[in-house]
Amino acid sequence: MIENVLHPRIIENKEWATLLFVISFATIALTKSVFENRFSDFINLIFSDKYTKVYRDSIHLKSGFTVSLFFIQIVSLAFFIQLSMSHLGYASKTDWIQYIQITTFLIFFILSKFFIDKIIATAFNMEEFVDQFNLQKVIYRTYIGLFLLPINVILFYNESISSTILLFITALILIINVLTYTISIKNYQKLIFSKLFYFILYLCALEIAPYYFMYYWFTKGIA
Repeated sequence: MIENVLHPRIIENKEWATLLFVISFATIALTKSVFENRFSDFINLIFSDKYTKVYRDSIHLKSGFTVSLFFIQIVSLAFFIQLSMSHLGYASKTDWIQYIQITTFLIFFILSKFFIDKIIATAFNMEEFVDQFNLQKVIYRTYIGLFLLPINVILFYNESISSTILLFITALILIINVLTYTISIKNYQKLIFSKLFYFILYLCALEIAPYYFMYYWFTKGIA
């Protein structure tokens, strides 16, 4: 007599991700139609610095264009983090609860760091530099998030993810962040050198320490 053993079939829920991808691309399309000229300049950022020159005022941090693409940035980064953790075996790429946790942490980290930046800048009398510095970071990180979105779609629906691709994307993100720092320092070198001591304190306290503690917490947490 043949004994049949039934095994439960595990079906991964990807509908939430599909919906989020659709909303993200719809947001990009809407932003492009509402801010057509600005969006065109933004897309050409890698070839021209026109966008950074035209929209260098810190008031653009609160514009509808920046807010909508900030949403894309958060969606993209959260997906990439979850995909990377899934590849390393520390998460499931289809777990929407984990995605919400990652997204919540990213929003909290970015916004709390932004407000602390403002407080420290006021104390050190470096408001102009920090405002421009934050704007530069938002511009380039949003640019990363925009182009990372279709890559996330491919990686999410691909059953096997190459470690080389993940390492390449991570390295590219780090390089762009370093270039952002370099450009900002070059543009405001006179102001920085006049307040060099305060700038070093600012750099260590808010631009190095948070990422170090995040790395330390993550490596110890998964050890």
